[in-house]
Amino acid sequence: MATNLQIDDTLITKAVKLGGHKTKKEAVNYALMEYIQRMEQEKVLDLFGKIDYDSDYDYKSQRNKR
Repeated sequence: MATNLQIDDTLITKAVKLGGHKTKKEAVNYALMEYIQRMEQEKVLDLFGKIDYDSDYDYKSQRNKR
């Protein structure tokens, strides 16, 4: 899908150089993947303290079942 974006040329040039990317497209795609990963990690962090766990669960015994 072709998309036209007005991106600060200084920023994109710096991103390409710092990331060692061959193209602007590669730098933008990489930045988007990083952004998505960060947002997904924040969703997981929001779950801390909200999920009950079984205090009797023995994870070590599960390892031995392999």
